[in-house]
Amino acid sequence: MAQTDILLKVDNISKKVRKHEIVAPFSYELESGKILALCGGNGAGKSTLIRMITGLIKPTTGTVSINGYDQRKHWQQFKSSYGYMPDDFNFQRSISARETISFYAKLKKIEERRVQEVIESVGLTEVMHKKMGAFSKGMKQRLLLAQAMLAKPELLILDEPTNGLDPYWIQQFSELMVKAREQGQTVIFSTHDLHVAEQIADEVVFLNAGKVISNGSMENYRDVGLHETFKRLFISA
Repeated sequence: MAQTDILLKVDNISKKVRKHEIVAPFSYELESGKILALCGGNGAGKSTLIRMITGLIKPTTGTVSINGYDQRKHWQQFKSSYGYMPDDFNFQRSISARETISFYAKLKKIEERRVQEVIESVGLTEVMHKKMGAFSKGMKQRLLLAQAMLAKPELLILDEPTNGLDPYWIQQFSELMVKAREQGQTVIFSTHDLHVAEQIADEVVFLNAGKVISNGSMENYRDVGLHETFKRLFISA
């Protein structure tokens, strides 16, 4: 299927549970090689939106496509186009970090040498033979990022990727995402950390109670800044 500049197309997806609207109809087109930050407080709908985009949750309405592959009609091609990092995951405690990533590599038919590359990229080389039960929250987050990056997907979809990271690894995450963009990958991530969004995002969407309350190019927010924008949108309202 021919590639276009629009890598991710989200058309009018929404989510209702019973009569409660968790995410209002949402549409977005994200160009290849861009980074999109989804910002908002707890309960804003960020995680639900991300899970609908990945196909983990079925939208009540709407469609999603990646590089022209429809989520419903071309599921195999669709799911192979992205790498997903959930906001939390319970790894098997009795196996090592290296064994964990090797397991995902075998599932995705990826060469073993790539396992070492992603482990090194997230700074876990020295602890890769440790059992997962001994890993801290931040170390688990870095391993989750490693598995998302494993197949060098066209699109990285990351749910709260900086949660549990110390300041050094928050900065390292930012640098990894900038490098991914430079290599032609596209990134969509949710975050509470407006500093990270301000540092690396090309585009920003602010969500509140499942609705978009502001969105646009990062350049549109440069003068005021994301923190001040957040205060005006959420605190002063």
